[in-house]
Amino acid sequence: MKVVVDQDTCIGCGLCCGMCAEVFRINDDGKAEAYAPAEESNTSEVQSAIDSCPVSAISWED
Repeated sequence: MKVVVDQDTCIGCGLCCGMCAEVFRINDDGKAEAYAPAEESNTSEVQSAIDSCPVSAISWED
């Protein structure tokens, strides 16, 4: 399942990376990015990152 991080909204706090490093990382611009799709094994961690993002920059993409 694809996850996206809105680069204009992201503040680069790194919370999502700490919650699910298998999907999120900080890019060269200092913002989080979803570099890998979510797998069944980490869907709950990704959802927790979405729910915890302080600026609501992360979402599932249909």
